[in-house]
Amino acid sequence: MSPSVRLQEMIRVIRSARTQGEERGIIQRECADIRAQFRQGDNGERSHSLAKLLYVHMLGYPAHFGQMECVRLIASPRYNEKRIGYLGAMMLLDEKQDASLLITNSIKNSILNHYSDGPFYLCRSDLSHSSQYVQSLALCTLACMGSAEMCRDLAPEIERLLRASNSYIKKKATLCAVHIIRKVPELAELFTPSARTLLSEKNHGVLHGAVVLITELCKRNPDTLDQFRKTVPELVQIMKGLVTSSYSPEHNVAGISDPFLQVRILRLLRILGHNNDTASDAMNDLLAQVATNTDSSKTAGSAVLYETVLTIMDINSESGLRVLAVNILGRFLLNNDRNIRYISMTSLQKIVQTDHNAVQRHRGTIVDCLKDQDTSVKRYCNTCLCVLVRYSPSKRWHIDTILHVLTTAGGDVRDETVPNLIQLITTASELHCYTVHKLYRALVKDIAQQSLVQVACWCIGEYGDLLLKGECEEIEPLQVTEDDVLDALETVLQSHMSSPATRGFALTATMKLSTRITDNVDRIRSIVSIYGSCIDLELQQRAVEYNALFKKYDHMRAAVLERMPVMDKNSPGYTNGDTPGEIKEPDTSKPKPVEAGLLSEPASQVCDLLDLLGGTDTPLQPSPAPTSTPTTTSSADLLDLLGGLEPTPVPTVSVYEKNGLSLKIQYDKQTETEVTVSLIASNSTQNDITSFTLQAAVPKSVQLQMKAPSGNVIPAHGLGQVTQTVLLNNPNKVSLKMRIRVSYSNQGAMHQDTVQIDSFPSTACQPSISPL
Repeated sequence: MSPSVRLQEMIRVIRSARTQGEERGIIQRECADIRAQFRQGDNGERSHSLAKLLYVHMLGYPAHFGQMECVRLIASPRYNEKRIGYLGAMMLLDEKQDASLLITNSIKNSILNHYSDGPFYLCRSDLSHSSQYVQSLALCTLACMGSAEMCRDLAPEIERLLRASNSYIKKKATLCAVHIIRKVPELAELFTPSARTLLSEKNHGVLHGAVVLITELCKRNPDTLDQFRKTVPELVQIMKGLVTSSYSPEHNVAGISDPFLQVRILRLLRILGHNNDTASDAMNDLLAQVATNTDSSKTAGSAVLYETVLTIMDINSESGLRVLAVNILGRFLLNNDRNIRYISMTSLQKIVQTDHNAVQRHRGTIVDCLKDQDTSVKRYCNTCLCVLVRYSPSKRWHIDTILHVLTTAGGDVRDETVPNLIQLITTASELHCYTVHKLYRALVKDIAQQSLVQVACWCIGEYGDLLLKGECEEIEPLQVTEDDVLDALETVLQSHMSSPATRGFALTATMKLSTRITDNVDRIRSIVSIYGSCIDLELQQRAVEYNALFKKYDHMRAAVLERMPVMDKNSPGYTNGDTPGEIKEPDTSKPKPVEAGLLSEPASQVCDLLDLLGGTDTPLQPSPAPTSTPTTTSSADLLDLLGGLEPTPVPTVSVYEKNGLSLKIQYDKQTETEVTVSLIASNSTQNDITSFTLQAAVPKSVQLQMKAPSGNVIPAHGLGQVTQTVLLNNPNKVSLKMRIRVSYSNQGAMHQDTVQIDSFPSTACQPSISPL
């Protein structure tokens, strides 16, 4: 039986295994045979044995015992063994293993082992081998697993091969140079002269590698941008050749000539034209030509058009060209391919921040995407619409549009949509009656859309008296009774579809109605008391506090539950769809002092009331001024306090800023032995940060409790945050220190960093932070 058949026979036997245990038995027997073949030395079967071992490795079984055999085969003068050896090195080794150091010598100076006497001697360099295929093996291995030390050692050899006459070697050397630049950025200058000359090549592979190399050089070293901007006319001519003629028929894909090369050139042009008028003007005509002449009916054409749109929007292009780019994205929304609709929606979400007028023309198509079965498409559609309505002609249109979004796909909107809509409703005082009637109709019709139900419950709690009056000029009024409203809220409370947050909205709305109706206060008291023993702690706490208002503080219930004041658009935290850059953070450098009179003994009832309502997160502390005189609090001051209570600004300090990720620590509460902080992460990049996790460590004498984070995906463009609360119990009152490990994925690359907070002062002070 020939060796190749033996490999095929092993694959057949493994695949025919009926159970996992049977498969493991077959693998163990084969691995034992492979080990025996390795121990026999140079018997001509080593390469076949290693090939079998690589298949075992692909199945997920241990294959580390074949690492040294890879080194021996690389040193072999026979090509078939050298090929398997290099393939095994790329699969079984990485730069962190000691055996990879031997590969460096094997690549530069091929090592041959005479098993009879054991000495090693040096042969010709694989990078200078007479066979282009052997050179290619060495270059591919270096580009795959080359460490920083290997790259520094072999960089001059790679730069020499970039000037070789063989196009096959040039292509491999170019991609190897890209890996070297990524590993050792300071070596970029070594390849800069050769990179530009490669653009004159006619070979498709070399040209593709040259564009990738120049792109990497521009990303790693911005100083080279001016030098490579001189190549824009040359890149434009290459791109025109691809668009207008059959540049390379053997690389034609679905009628598009070299789509992979076109995409690479467009990405490079995007970098070179960014914030540069001269380079942008040189490529405007080309981009218009590509946008109008590329067929979008095939996936390859759509890929080229998508990169064209991104390039147009990222350079200093003409206004007409930008409108053309948005129109292309509008056509993408009508495509049957969900992936194309998804990338179109993500692009429109970015464009709407800078060119909303062009996107407005397609809002009808965007609204239709709310009915898409793909959740990702609906989510980005919701986000795009919520930004578009910032430029609404009237507040009523704004409210109607957001309500339509919530009605159609409320489960896929971002978390901040609900509070933003509530803030908008409070500012539109003339629409309170209209809004509460419309939301009540929506609530009675369907309670499945949780975001819509939350807004409806809040509105009914605030403006339920307007609903009961049955008088509304802008909409046909409803004859609604108190029992009808309470029935609707009780349905939300009892529904299995309601989330804990939604039940909280409904319970609070029910409580607020106790000051807006007259005949059913006892029913409200009964509903609230039922949830005093609810298994959900949040609902239970609210019900207990509301029961206390009915009993101990009934004389103050009307003042506590009065209608919320109109929120000022300039108030801290008001977003309502505005871009994150327009939000003004509260000044945390000067926390508001709390009057000492609030801590005096006669005002203990006020403190109890503030604790009942939740109050502010910042603990009440006397004014630090030693000369301040305690004062008593009058009933008028108390009512003013309850009516316009504003939280003391909470100190927030940045502890981590890297790769567009910002991590801030916010001091929520501090006592003698306990500290409560919140870790708030935001993302300023153009892509969502995923797999975000935080880990924390403190001294042994301190007890640490980390609550569940609000999520593990941080939306791009600062459109959302991930928050995690940390509780620190310090009974021995030692100096607090905390080490935080940040892990996340950005554009497929995993990142991990550690930051140490060396001290935790009072809430008015900033911590001492030292990055590790």
